[in-house]
Amino acid sequence: MGAPGDFETLKQRLVEIEPSLPKRLKQTAAFALQHPDEIALGTASGVARRAHVQASTLVRFAQALGFAGFTELQGIFRTHLRTRWPEYPERLKALHARAPDPGDPMSLLLGFSESAVRSATALRAQIEPETLQGAVELLAQARVVFLLAQRRSFSVAHYLGYAFAQLGAPALLVDDVGGLGREQLALAGPQDAALAISFAPYSPVTLSLTAAARAHGAKIVAITDSALSPLAALADRRLEVVESDFGAFRSLSATFCLAMTLAVAVAERRGR
Repeated sequence: MGAPGDFETLKQRLVEIEPSLPKRLKQTAAFALQHPDEIALGTASGVARRAHVQASTLVRFAQALGFAGFTELQGIFRTHLRTRWPEYPERLKALHARAPDPGDPMSLLLGFSESAVRSATALRAQIEPETLQGAVELLAQARVVFLLAQRRSFSVAHYLGYAFAQLGAPALLVDDVGGLGREQLALAGPQDAALAISFAPYSPVTLSLTAAARAHGAKIVAITDSALSPLAALADRRLEVVESDFGAFRSLSATFCLAMTLAVAVAERRGR
């Protein structure tokens, strides 16, 4: 099988072969899809260190996809970066030029705000118009939208519950308080939809509740960070968001931007 010739084909190939990959190659695949900019711009040793694998693993990963080596694989990511995010290298250099002092709140503010800008900028390149439209149509046609998220992503689901209520779109936040999430989903059916949100490391509760909603016949829209996310296999529509991080703290800026977009677009669609 020949090597993929573009980024979208590469993503599809990874989804196809991921179940058969060894553990370290699966780990590398997840990192590559979540951090394509680092694959494009980093050295083999630097990428390996960030992905917590050996440099030789990157070579084996590239060869599993049909490339001769890591450099050839990197070319696909660099082409994707030039095509989709033309200003990103400059943003990255600007961020690295700063050496924030953790004891200086203003320095932290600069770092976190730059991270938020990077996330929001990347979101515009990551989301395809047809994919977004399909997710809006699915949610707008639902009798009730069940909102599923835990841990870090819970604040996004909570906001969506508030926004949908204010906009007159029926929605139910499945908060799983007391472990009653499945009971909260008991009335879900084929006329309904579930909007599930989870990022690596994925919440087992969110995954379990999403599978339960699907078993009830509800359509699934997933907001997640990779085509290899466990939510991807459960979703009828998948919206990918890869948040930038600053000092290992990940922003939720792009995710909230997408949540606001969905809330308003669904309300507008229902209003028509």
